[in-house]
Amino acid sequence: MIEANPQSAIRDPQTGGVVLELRDVVKTFPGVRALDKARFELRRGEVHALVGENGAGKSTLMNIVAGVFQPDEGAMLLDGRAVRFANPHQAARHGIGVVFQELSLVPNLTVAENIFANRQPVSTADLIDWRRLYADTEQLLQLFELDVRPTALLKNLSVAQQQVVEILKALSLRPAVVILDEPTSSLTAIETRLLFENIRRLKQGGTAFIYISHHLQEIFQIADRVTVMRDGQYVDTCDVSAVTEDVLVRKMVGRELQNVYGRRESPVGEVCFRAENAGRGEDFAGVSFALREGEILGLAGLVGAGRTELGRAIFGVEPLDRGALYLRGERVRVRSPREAIRHRIGYQTEDRKLQGLFLRMTIRDNCAAPSLPRFAGQAGLIDEAALSAFADASRGKFNIVCTGIRQQAATLSGGNQQKVLLAMWVGIEPHVLIVDEPTRGVDVGARSEIYRLLRELAATGVGIIMISSDLQEILGLSDRILVMRNGRLVAEFVNEQATEEKIIAAATGVVL
Repeated sequence: MIEANPQSAIRDPQTGGVVLELRDVVKTFPGVRALDKARFELRRGEVHALVGENGAGKSTLMNIVAGVFQPDEGAMLLDGRAVRFANPHQAARHGIGVVFQELSLVPNLTVAENIFANRQPVSTADLIDWRRLYADTEQLLQLFELDVRPTALLKNLSVAQQQVVEILKALSLRPAVVILDEPTSSLTAIETRLLFENIRRLKQGGTAFIYISHHLQEIFQIADRVTVMRDGQYVDTCDVSAVTEDVLVRKMVGRELQNVYGRRESPVGEVCFRAENAGRGEDFAGVSFALREGEILGLAGLVGAGRTELGRAIFGVEPLDRGALYLRGERVRVRSPREAIRHRIGYQTEDRKLQGLFLRMTIRDNCAAPSLPRFAGQAGLIDEAALSAFADASRGKFNIVCTGIRQQAATLSGGNQQKVLLAMWVGIEPHVLIVDEPTRGVDVGARSEIYRLLRELAATGVGIIMISSDLQEILGLSDRILVMRNGRLVAEFVNEQATEEKIIAAATGVVL
């Protein structure tokens, strides 16, 4: 069992004293003042949430604590002593553990090798002690009840399982200060509960946590205090018990946000898509459902339930090996993404950076990537003017904040990257659009925009299948909800009938 680090840089094991403080920190990148006299205070043995929209400066501030960036101005104090970390290794040696939003793992290494990278236990002969390495890894995996072998290659794990490995890698260092940047972005409710249980246990031993999340309901479950940032500046710090979600949102965005999920403005139409007894290997089997024009169909379940695998199969990434798909009453065979696009079926992946966007390409090129044939001019050459006009129209329609359509996708904030990804698939003029974790790692302001865009898309008659681990999102946006467990559809709810308790019970096999 992991315990608070007995060798940490913190002298006083009692909770309550200030362990980390940032004063008037300034950080400037070319053309951007990312931090403008930002400040933050962390007490030992507390969970201190840090919130703000994408671009508010949260990640930049934490990258300074983690040694990734160095401040231009200002001071950082650790246990009252001024420090400045030249690199992440130096920060780790001073008891700073970090779980970044973007995974820092190596796909071709095992789970054990990733968790204990460059610090594997060694024998007296100075060779890796594999028995101990696997035993230590197994002990860590039990914290999250993760049914994964220490010898499993990381690339064979789901995104959610990889997220857990990233968390365990940080906790295995037994740090005094732990930075958690969107740690639950791909975790289910059960995995989130286990994470919170471990956080509460560790904080009792004096470990301090900085918790960054766009899921405000999590702030009220786990945090003691919350600091709000906006436009690189400090806004306020409050006791969580003395603030409401609405107040936090107003402080974050500087304006009112009402009815973030929107509401249906038009009735659903006829059945536009149907799956009958669909199956693939051991991933899922016997899946049958119908989707109507203009309907948002939520797909809930635990990690490993088969939700993403079903979406990928419908899109032809890993095609069905049994069962049938029907589009507008006609049976269709989808054996590749190209065939799916030809049938006007789109799939917005859950991992925008690894599987969704061409990060080194421009917004313009990303927007048009799945629908290039529509821009083919004479002699098969791309009509550059038409392509640019389409990308510029998408930028306006999706409110993509950027310097222009020639800006590289990698330089955008997470919320704007997600909007580019959605624009890509809307560009094929889909009959059916599958969106997998559509707001993963996206702030509350961008979330409301994405929800609005999905509502508008559904209003045009597009059938939307929404895969999400966020139960509030499932409940707030879906017209109907399907629940998967162990590769099977086990429950269906009309939105008005659904509750978090019913969905979790169906997903876990618990009888209420």
